[in-house]
Formats: sequence, structure tokens, C-alpha cells
Amino acid sequence: MTGVRLVRLPDVEPASIIALMNDPDVRRHLPLAKGVFTAEDCARFVAAKERMWRDHGYGPWALVQDGEFIGWGGIQPEGDDADLGLVLRPSNWGVGRSLYRRFLSFAFDELQLESVIAMLPRTRTREGGLTRLGFVPDGEAEIGGERFARFRLHRAGWTMSSVTETLD
Repeated sequence: MTGVRLVRLPDVEPASIIALMNDPDVRRHLPLAKGVFTAEDCARFVAAKERMWRDHGYGPWALVQDGEFIGWGGIQPEGDDADLGLVLRPSNWGVGRSLYRRFLSFAFDELQLESVIAMLPRTRTREGGLTRLGFVPDGEAEIGGERFARFRLHRAGWTMSSVTETLD
């Protein structure tokens, strides 16, 4: 198995994004996703994520492994914060930890951010992966009428030696 390549979302076939976003196992962890994710939704989604790159200099990537789209994620603006997000096909959930490290390296080493947040919906009851990366509870947030547990990692809590991969 080769590493995961980070590419921009417009470089991925929309049908692959639509399939991911309509997967029932993925959707149960996306409380803001309502109804069927259509081609029009996909076009708006990709355009919004690309606007983040244009306006802030960062945003989520498409994740490609062995030539296949496996999900999307990265650092994206959330209000005055930078949010760590990751959405993977269920068959690829095991690669999350190394991707989180890559994203955090980008946030702290490249973007020089002071902190990063991660928000877990109520469907995510295990936060061990975040705490192992150094995140600490930081209250709750409400977005679109949904409640999320918010965690924060400060630059001082980030250990560069924990990075096992570099960005492509």
C-alpha cells in the first residue's frame, strides 16, 4: 500500500465525492449533511472548499491512495479558528492518524498557526485519537443547530517528533 497523496478537490471525479458523501456509514458522522448529496451539492461543496484556499491560503485536500479517492480533509477556517477535519471511506478509516499528523505539521510548521481545533459530533464518542495527538477539551460549539464537542491543540502542545510522514 502506497502513501496517501494530497490533491485539490477539483482534481477528483465528482462521482467519487458524491459516493463518499452519500455513504450511510460516513453520513452518520456528518450531522450537517441533510438529504441526498447531489451533483449540485458537490459543485457547491468543491467551490466552497476552493474559496477557502483562495481566501485563507489553506483548506481541505482530496485524499488519493493507490490512484483512488479515499476522502477529504485538512485544515479549514472555522470562524476565527482553524479546524482539523477528516472524512474517509469506511474501508480507509485506519489511515486517519497519519493524516492528522500530516495536517497538523502543515498547520504548525507551514502556516505557523497558534492553535487548531477539532470538533466531534455527538455520534463520535471516542476522542482518544485526538487526545493522543495532544488535543484537550475546549467546550462545545453549535453549528447549523447541531452540537459538537470542541478540542484544541496549541502549538506548544505539538510535538514535531511525532510526525512520521512529510507533506507531498
